[in-house]
Amino acid sequence: MEYRQLGGSGFMVPVLSLGTGTFGGGGEFFKAWGETDVKEATRLVDICLEAGLNMFDSADVYSGGAAETILGEAVKGRRDQVIISTKATFPAGGGPNDQGSSRFHLTRAVDAALRRLQTDYIDLFQLHGFDAKTPVEEVLNTLDDLVRAGKIRYLGCSNFSGWHLMKALAYAERFNLTRYVAHQAYYSLIGREYEWELMPLGVDQKVGAVVWSPLGWGRLTGKVRRGQPLPAQSRLHKTADRGPQVADEYVYKVVDALDAVAAETGKSVPQVSLNWLLQRPTVANVIIGARNEEQLRQNLAAVGWNLTPAQVAILDAASAVPKTYPYWHQAQFAERNPFPTS
Repeated sequence: MEYRQLGGSGFMVPVLSLGTGTFGGGGEFFKAWGETDVKEATRLVDICLEAGLNMFDSADVYSGGAAETILGEAVKGRRDQVIISTKATFPAGGGPNDQGSSRFHLTRAVDAALRRLQTDYIDLFQLHGFDAKTPVEEVLNTLDDLVRAGKIRYLGCSNFSGWHLMKALAYAERFNLTRYVAHQAYYSLIGREYEWELMPLGVDQKVGAVVWSPLGWGRLTGKVRRGQPLPAQSRLHKTADRGPQVADEYVYKVVDALDAVAAETGKSVPQVSLNWLLQRPTVANVIIGARNEEQLRQNLAAVGWNLTPAQVAILDAASAVPKTYPYWHQAQFAERNPFPTS
C-alpha cells in the first residue's frame, strides 16, 4: 500500500481508506448502501489491515451513529494500528442546536463520536458541510480548542466551495490556529468539477483531497451500461436523486472508454476508475466502499500499478466536459493562470 502526505501536514495516510457508509443499514437511504454488522465489519477491517489499508472513514449521520459504533467495535483492541476519520455538522437530532458548526454542536458531536468509536482521539475530524450561519472565528477557535485538548489530531472539511475553504485558511493563518489539511470532496471520472477551483486551491494551499464516491455514486461499477437495466442490487434505485446528477449518455461514453482501457490493462472498470484518481494532483486518499469481502478485495486491487499516460489521456478525453464561467475564460490564459489538469 502506498502512503502519501496529507496536505501540508507531516501525517502519512494510505492512498485508499475504507468508508463505513455501508455499516449499520439504518433507514432506507443507508440501507441502500449496505447493512454490514459488527462481525462483517471486523472481517473487512482484518482484510484491510492485511493489505496495508489502515484508514477508516465515518460520520455521525451514517445510520444515525451506528456506523461509528460498529467501527469502534471492529477496531477494538487495535486502535493504535488504525487511522480513524469522521465527520459532523449535518443534523444529528431534532433540536435547533443538533446541527451546524457552532461551538455548542461541534463540542457535543466530537464527544459523542469519541464514545461511539470507543477512543480518546480522532485522527482526522472533518466538517461534513459548510455552515454559513456560524462565524468562521467561532468554528476555527472551537476546532483549535479540540485539537489542543487532544481530542482531534488533524482537521479537514468536506463539500466546501473554494471561497469557504480559502476564508477559513486565511483566518487560521492570521490567528495561528490549526488549519485544514484535507478536503473530503466528490471527484470521479464523471464528476470532474473538483478540478476547476478546488484542485488549484489545494495545490496552492497544500490541502489534500480525500475523495468520496470515486465511482460516481455507483455508476462506474461496470454494471451500469447502455441498453441494460440497473442491476438489482444498486443504491441508485433509491438514492439517485440524492447524489450527483449525471446524464446517462455521458456515463455510457465514459464507461466505453473505461472498457477499452480495462481490456488493455486486464483490470476491471472500477479498478481503472480508482487508479485514474490516484494519479490526479492533490489526491491523498480515495475512500472505497464495500458491501462484502469480494467487493473490498476488488477495490484493493486498484493499487500497486499505474495507468500509462496514453491510457490516462483516453479517459481524460472521454470524461471532459465544457467548463463553466469563469473557468473557461481563465483556461484561455493558461500561460499565466495554469490549471493542474487540462
